Amino acid sequence: MGKKRIIKKGGGDANAQSRALTRIPKKKVATGILNILATFNNTMLTLCDSKGNTLIAASSGALGFKGSRKSTPFAAAKVGEVIGEKANQMNMKEATVIIRGIGAGRESALRSFAGTGIAITKITDMTPVPHNGPRAPKPRRV
Repeated sequence: MGKKRIIKKGGGDANAQSRALTRIPKKKVATGILNILATFNNTMLTLCDSKGNTLIAASSGALGFKGSRKSTPFAAAKVGEVIGEKANQMNMKEATVIIRGIGAGRESALRSFAGTGIAITKITDMTPVPHNGPRAPKPRRV
């Protein structure tokens, strides 16, 4: 007959978070830049050094959240914790934060990252804002 499959339903994969912490970065950096991109569907965090070279990247989808759970503040908080733990392994002391997007995970990702013990020196909101956009189509003649 074979083995029966058991499907577990729940928020996020516990193994995915431990897998995300297994790869330890070799570089040691004291200061860095945290980029938070909070869209309506996902929350992505990228940790860079002071020059802008990417050191670590993580997202709620990469941690195992699927569908509408990816865009929740809880998923964003988990991503912030993972990035914060890796930053602590790299001996990072302080970081500046750049936030883009208007998703639900903006604030919770930042709070969970700051909760890992890294000092935040500056928070910048660089959400792209459209200014007037392209020319409107001419009126329809009937």
